[in-house]
Amino acid sequence: MHAIHWPEGYVPGFTDNFCSNEVIVAGLTAAEVWPFLATPSHWPTYYANSANVRFHGGGPVLAAGDRFYFETFGFPVEAQCNEFVPPADGQPGRVAWHGWAGEPGADDRLDVHHAWLVEDLSGGRVRIFTQETQQGRPAAELARAKPNPMINGHQDWLDGLVAATRQAKGS
Repeated sequence: MHAIHWPEGYVPGFTDNFCSNEVIVAGLTAAEVWPFLATPSHWPTYYANSANVRFHGGGPVLAAGDRFYFETFGFPVEAQCNEFVPPADGQPGRVAWHGWAGEPGADDRLDVHHAWLVEDLSGGRVRIFTQETQQGRPAAELARAKPNPMINGHQDWLDGLVAATRQAKGS
């Protein structure tokens, strides 16, 4: 199975917060899942913790370099897509963005790298894997929270993504 590509400054273990979630499900393909992840306007339809998605040019499907905005976990997030590779025969789909909230240097500044892999596995299964690292005081506070809101929120995102794909497929 494949792994996330981490940019400098966002490697897990060297950040203020890290979360990792994964599902492996049968009966879906990476190609079927991909449009629901690659099109941010779809997110609020299956993930209640995202809202008010809009692009600053580009869209509606993400592309490397695209700037976009959405709200999640109570944060207004500006983001830039820094990796976008649709799934292809034998290769996972990869999408990642750098997101930020607050002014640089401010006490409430939050910087994140959120990455996803969507890959076909043997036996008609798909793996949907997401990890996020975070820097800043809000990230450190989230890391101490029990239950962990990032782990739980991202699990909701994964579960919603699978449900939306199944519904669209009619299964």
